[in-house]
Formats: sequence, structure tokens, C-alpha cells
Amino acid sequence: MTNLPYFHVDAFADRPFAGNQAAVMPLEAWLEDDVLQAIAEENNFAETAFYLPDSGEEADYELRWFTPTEEVALCGHATLASGHVILSQEPDRNQVTFRTRKAGILTMTRDGAGYALGLPASAPKAAAIPAIVELVGGSPVETLTYQGGYHVLRYADAEEVLALKPDLKALATIGNDQFICTAPGKDTDVLSRVFVPGGGVDEDSVTGSAHAVLTPYWADQLGRDRFTAYQASRRGGQVNCRLDGDRAWLGGTCVTVVEGSFRL
Repeated sequence: MTNLPYFHVDAFADRPFAGNQAAVMPLEAWLEDDVLQAIAEENNFAETAFYLPDSGEEADYELRWFTPTEEVALCGHATLASGHVILSQEPDRNQVTFRTRKAGILTMTRDGAGYALGLPASAPKAAAIPAIVELVGGSPVETLTYQGGYHVLRYADAEEVLALKPDLKALATIGNDQFICTAPGKDTDVLSRVFVPGGGVDEDSVTGSAHAVLTPYWADQLGRDRFTAYQASRRGGQVNCRLDGDRAWLGGTCVTVVEGSFRL
């Protein structure tokens, strides 16, 4: 029997039982992909992050993410959680970099009492998506898409986003796409809800990759390079967004709620 280090982290949260849950598992060498997938299915969180020291000089660590059903190209909250685990163990360190297979090099730094995570800023473009609108519901005032399956539905107000009851079963047949529903916020500048049923996550708690799409969009809409955001899932989570060139910097805090071993 093999014992693997295991951390359960609530990301974009300032207390337990909030934000988005991630399992973080440091490795010494990569396990077979089917084993990594089985571990992620067993954990049954939106994401399980695996990392190990990078073999080259590009970054500090190599990082991969798995949902309960598949490996994904980018996950913000599990990257934040992974950096939190590393920086919590090294209090004198202020930055960590990750080499990823499809999202390039990602950087996370300390930022006051929390962290700032830099993701590629992915500006969506206007597109007609009537079939998706019908399945998501409501009457968006604008629809946009970004390559890789990111669909943004902009609504007039927060109440309409909060009232949405999408057809998740039908949306799942489209594939591992994100359906990002957003509007001006109430207590924050921006509010959103994110649905990823094709990836095994009906409604995500707090989605870093979605905010990498929302950051350039709302920076343009608001006419400034930073704003506050709230993802209105059942658990909920705050994200401080800042656009800097081709990077969306997402600020937040994390809480480790479980530390132990995964027996394989």
C-alpha cells in the first residue's frame, strides 16, 4: 500500500465550508493517467490537482488537474489551492511557478493576507448562441464565446442570474464547456454563476478559469483594470480581478481543512 500526501483546500474562501473545494496531491513522479483519473473520481471534487518538482528550468513545479471525469486544460481554483499548500509550507517564499501542459507557465504570489494568481486573459468575442441560451434560460442582453468552450451570457441584472435554472442534462451533451452567466453585482462590481455539467460539475463553486474570461470583458465594460467579483454558487466565493496586459490576476484566500494521506 502506498500513502500519498493529501490536502483538502477551500480556495477563494476566508473560512471553511466556503469557496471551491480542491484536493491537492504532491507527487514524486507521475502515476499512470488512469490512476490519476481514478483518484480524482474517488475524491469527487470539481478538481484534484497533482504536482511534482519540474524537471527543467521553466518553473518550480509541473501541475495537472482532473475533474471526476477527465483531465482539463486549465483550472484556476485548484492552482490557487496548490500554491497555497506550497507557500504555507515555505513561509519565507513569496512566489511559486507552475508549468502546465496546455496553459503555459502560471505564477502565483503572496498578496497581503492572500494570494494573486496570474492566468492567461481570454477575451471572449460576441457570438450568437441561441441553442445555449434556450438551455440556460433567461434573456441575456449579450452573448459571447472564447475558444475552448467558454460561453458567456451577460444579463441585465443579478436577480436574473440568480433565478436561472438551466437544463443541465441537455447542456452536458454539448461537452466539457463552461456556461458563464454574469451581470452587474449587488455588493460587488460583478456577479456570476458557472455551469460545467459536461465536465462532471453541474454548478461550480468558484471558477478561476471563468474569471480569466470575465476579467478582460468586465474591465472593458467598467472602463477600469480592476474590479471585485462574486460567484453566487451555494458555497459562494469572492475574487478580486485585475487585468494586466495578457494576464488576468485573480486575488483570493485559501483555507486548508484536511491534511493527511491517500492510501493507494
